[in-house]
Amino acid sequence: YDVEAEARGEDVSRFGHWHGGKSRYEYNQSHLPVREQSEALGHAVRAMYLYSAMADLAGELGDDTLKQACETLWAELTGRKMYVTGGIGPSSRNEGFTTPFDLPNETAYAETCAAIGLVFWAQRLLQLDLDGRYADVMERALYNGTISGVSLDGERFFYVNPLASAGEHHRQSWFGCACCPPNIARMMASLAGYVASTTADGVALHLYAEGTIDADGRRLSVTTRYPWDGRVTVTLETAGDYELALRVPGWCANWSVEVNGTVCDAPVSRGYAKLARAWQAGDQVTLELDMPVTLVEANPRVGDDHGRVAITRGPVVYCVEQVDTGVDPRRLVLPAGAQFLTRFEPELLGGVVAIDSVALAPRMGDWEGELYRPAGSTTWTQVPLRAIPYYAWDNRDEGAMAVWLTSR
Repeated sequence: YDVEAEARGEDVSRFGHWHGGKSRYEYNQSHLPVREQSEALGHAVRAMYLYSAMADLAGELGDDTLKQACETLWAELTGRKMYVTGGIGPSSRNEGFTTPFDLPNETAYAETCAAIGLVFWAQRLLQLDLDGRYADVMERALYNGTISGVSLDGERFFYVNPLASAGEHHRQSWFGCACCPPNIARMMASLAGYVASTTADGVALHLYAEGTIDADGRRLSVTTRYPWDGRVTVTLETAGDYELALRVPGWCANWSVEVNGTVCDAPVSRGYAKLARAWQAGDQVTLELDMPVTLVEANPRVGDDHGRVAITRGPVVYCVEQVDTGVDPRRLVLPAGAQFLTRFEPELLGGVVAIDSVALAPRMGDWEGELYRPAGSTTWTQVPLRAIPYYAWDNRDEGAMAVWLTSR
């Protein structure tokens, strides 16, 4: 990079300075040979493309050193620098990574392209090693941090995907640097390639979507309402002796498998339930995934989320919009023991499962003319709480939004 910059007549010492970091080469991950890198640094989108190339080469060349570097970077990224939505890269300053556990909500950059890049990388690692941890993150990013980047009518786009908003952040029809809109288009157009793959022993299903799969002559059809419902039925349309591997998501605590209506034991290896037998055309395998509403908390090192919870159901992360509560959700408190009602609303946001509960809101009228007062003097009122999938926010009236809610 220095040689090329000098050839262009540029001041080499200025390269990368405005991005900060430990060295001026971190921005484009040129600070160390890739096999020696152990921390996700610099521009998040570029990092994902670089790591994807490393995984591709690891598979193509049988290079275990590249594979090990990918695994080290993966553990560091997903364990210290990934939003609950699968978004990555919290800073607008370098469009990328900062320090571990620095995951602010309102100022989150979380570029749409970065989440898409994470999907690319996860899918490649999944081809190297059938491990559900890669598919779990791939699914998280797909259902949350990537498709949040496009409006439901497909005409407006987010470059930046915050996890909280005062109501001023909206999708735009285009950008001067318009990388995100076409990136969403190509990801959606290629989605079928992420659903399943062949293995040495048969076929593995990574994502659950209705359709037909043709894997080296083995034809399967899938019927499901996932992610709104946890029931997945796979019909094997061609006979054969092989293994069918069904992913059991990491978020699912209770599940079962039936073959032709009979519950069976399926050994699980690294997140996949495996069924090996001589299949007959017409055999049906039904996977039931329990999908309760789950409250998620963050590592206490994530300062913005301390004392807060996020609402999830299955692979979908939810948020609360002011249009549903009439109250800025950043001021709401979710009481301990809150009960949740789930219901599929076909007319809401193109058809989603909404989650309803009750929250507490401070009586703001009591605070007129006061900025501070003794703790414990705030009075509260109950308000209806409705949570919608995060990907679908900012498709209705303007208003505040929050993924993480104060909990007590």
